[in-house]
Amino acid sequence: MKMKALFLAFVSGVLLWASLGLSSADAELLTMSQGLRLASEGNRTIKITRQQENISEADTLIARSPLLPSVNASASQTFLAHPPKAIFGPQTVPTSNENFASYSLDIQQLLYDFQGSVSKYKASEVVLGTKRLDTQRVENLTSLDFAFAYFDLLESDKLVLVAEKEVESVQSHLRDAKNLYEGGVITRNDLLQAEVRLSDARQKLLNARNVRAINASRVNTILSRPLKTGVEVQDVEETPAGHVVLDLEKAWAAALGQRPEMRIVDETMRSLNLQETSRKAEYYPRFFADASYDYTQNKFMVHQGNAAFMLGMTLNLFSGGSTKAEVLKIEHQKDQLQEQKARLEDEIRLEVEKNILDFRNASDRTKVTKDSVGQAEENLRINRVRYEEGVGTATEVLDAVTLLTVAETNYYRSIYDLRRAESALLYSLGKNLAEVYK
Repeated sequence: MKMKALFLAFVSGVLLWASLGLSSADAELLTMSQGLRLASEGNRTIKITRQQENISEADTLIARSPLLPSVNASASQTFLAHPPKAIFGPQTVPTSNENFASYSLDIQQLLYDFQGSVSKYKASEVVLGTKRLDTQRVENLTSLDFAFAYFDLLESDKLVLVAEKEVESVQSHLRDAKNLYEGGVITRNDLLQAEVRLSDARQKLLNARNVRAINASRVNTILSRPLKTGVEVQDVEETPAGHVVLDLEKAWAAALGQRPEMRIVDETMRSLNLQETSRKAEYYPRFFADASYDYTQNKFMVHQGNAAFMLGMTLNLFSGGSTKAEVLKIEHQKDQLQEQKARLEDEIRLEVEKNILDFRNASDRTKVTKDSVGQAEENLRINRVRYEEGVGTATEVLDAVTLLTVAETNYYRSIYDLRRAESALLYSLGKNLAEVYK
């Protein structure tokens, strides 16, 4: 009954695996470079950020409008109840038609406002530049998320193989134990021990497949694809040459010079300076030119239409202190931005140092665990031979299987920890991951 229950649990796990649509036969092979390209094209976060660019570009057009002529036109038809008349002594004289049409055209152009409108327009262009830099930042951050999900999926593939190998090893031991038990060489206790270990190995395999399915869904989510889309990933064998910088001082200098976050801060400061110039221009007059033409239908007038040209000036004498307050607000924003820049530099330095340490640690772990797999395989072989010859015990064989599983698990985890640390380090240095893994 116990074996039957274990078998049914195993079959149900396999059916669950197949129902998720993750069969390798139906899965699409996805390379790192292809995935990064698809993420850049289809990721929803990137699309949202690009819309921010479009909004900011529209803001630049709004800010440019005061630099262009303002053209206004109007037309009307008037119907009066009584014809207009004027009293001249004993008689009345009509002054206008009872019903009349009129229209006007007015063109006004700003001549000079002490760089107020120009600075506002330039500030909006700088803001548009920061939005484009932010899109680059989001694209690279999305590439990092995809790289992590990609390496997690590769790791889970390897751990599924490790779990399958453990199940096969325990099954092989169980067959040997059954033969020895039927031959009267061992007791039933060894057989029960193998059956329990097989159940545990199958549970690990089910968990490994579940983790693999979740990681595949993560990849599909980043690519904005249906979650059940089958995915098979190709391993990234080589470290991108010439991109990783492990000297801490050089890495800090590279990160502070290349990270888009730092460039966004610098451009934002430039935008604030332009906004301050624009606000201060409100203290000074605005000079403009105005040309107009007005026509009113009136047969009693000598000239029904008339043109005019005017040079004018406007000056805001008092606005309740709003201009001064706006300038003061910008000064505070600049001070705040300076502190944010200093904090950002500290965070980038810490991030770079952490990623360098993680990279070195993962690299050392890979070297340490590389030979342990072969040693564990040899240890399992020896213990199987000893068990078959009646010298060793079942516990020693099962412990050797577990030791091999641990060694292989540690090895694969160290490899993909190195890959993840590598990607994180490249990102913290300001490298474009889509170009690095191209």
